Amino acid sequence: MINVILSGCCGYMGRVLTEMIAAEPDMQVTAGIDLLQRDDLGYPVYTDPAACDAAADVMIDFSNFRAVDGLLDYCVSRGLPIVLCTTGLSETQLEKVAEDSQKIAILRSANMSVGINLLMKLLKEAAAKLAPAGFDMEIVEKHHNRKIDAPSGTAIALGECMNEALDGAYHFVYDRSERHEKRDGKEIGISAVRGGTIVGEHEIIFAGQDEVITFKHTAYSRALFAKGAVQAAKFLAGKPAGLYDMSQVV
Repeated sequence: MINVILSGCCGYMGRVLTEMIAAEPDMQVTAGIDLLQRDDLGYPVYTDPAACDAAADVMIDFSNFRAVDGLLDYCVSRGLPIVLCTTGLSETQLEKVAEDSQKIAILRSANMSVGINLLMKLLKEAAAKLAPAGFDMEIVEKHHNRKIDAPSGTAIALGECMNEALDGAYHFVYDRSERHEKRDGKEIGISAVRGGTIVGEHEIIFAGQDEVITFKHTAYSRALFAKGAVQAAKFLAGKPAGLYDMSQVV
């Protein structure tokens, strides 16, 4: 039996994960961590991770970037692997993730979807072929009006995997409103749309001379992210210290 501590358990994703894990014969949630309090989840909920002493083999985090530092410290103190699904982390926090991964197993992914992680592999190949041929690269991401970070962590991750295939020669551009010049050939444009209840949509455009190639991923339910997190937790439990990602799970 894999014992899970669920951070962000009272949010939408936390509730989906609670139901999904309850249906898993080899997993159970032993405790939750959230600033909100609920007594109908079937397990104790702590506002402070330091107060949580529940048995655990892995933590799944779908909370807020402000909580990540404390959660990492808690997991390091317990030697507890963590599936880090929270997005919007600062460069300083990403450095901390890298440092702490030398002490515990951390799986961090900007998107837990199997489809997105396959898309990343396809984009590496496409960028390596199309960018040298003169194709401009743009990413347009769309999310619901309650998402607080922009652009999405997934959009940045998609851009990074494309740039990685090009030896890091490109740079990201998020806003052209103050620019009065033609497009730089070495840029990857990233645009964000926020509105309604859009779960998540990412469109990657390769615009060349007289032709356009488009890759697109649409999420119709956030349950797919929860499913990926469950798979990741099963993969990560018992793993040695290191930094893992969803490409190793799928």
